[in-house]
Amino acid sequence: MIWLRMNPKTIAGIELRRIVSQLHKVDDEQKRQYWIRSIVDWHEEYKSFVNEKSTNISTGRYWFKHKNVRRSFVVIKKALPDMFQYLNNPRIPKSTNGLESFFGHLKGHLNVHRGLSYEHRKDFIRWYLHFKNK
Repeated sequence: MIWLRMNPKTIAGIELRRIVSQLHKVDDEQKRQYWIRSIVDWHEEYKSFVNEKSTNISTGRYWFKHKNVRRSFVVIKKALPDMFQYLNNPRIPKSTNGLESFFGHLKGHLNVHRGLSYEHRKDFIRWYLHFKNK
């Protein structure tokens, strides 16, 4: 979502953002299949758009014109095999919100002790994890 921006300028970006925003609603196998189908359909429709390149004639180097839309799609494509593990294992959370919260607290505690050396910071993190896991 970060690379797709709040208000994408292209139709492909708008459509991909709409599909990605529906990801949190996937909670069973059927919805998973529908979501994957929508990504595949999106890619088939916008494949040439995503692969558009600009070339520097003098150097022969190229870059992708729509790099943020392309980057978002490639990240999704690579993550797809592992994206829905939470459907098969109830112990796996659906989102990373819990992890982000945990590390946010850790960062807050580290900021209180911002004068620690690198080695002491490592020790602090080890002890923090040790006591949190008890």
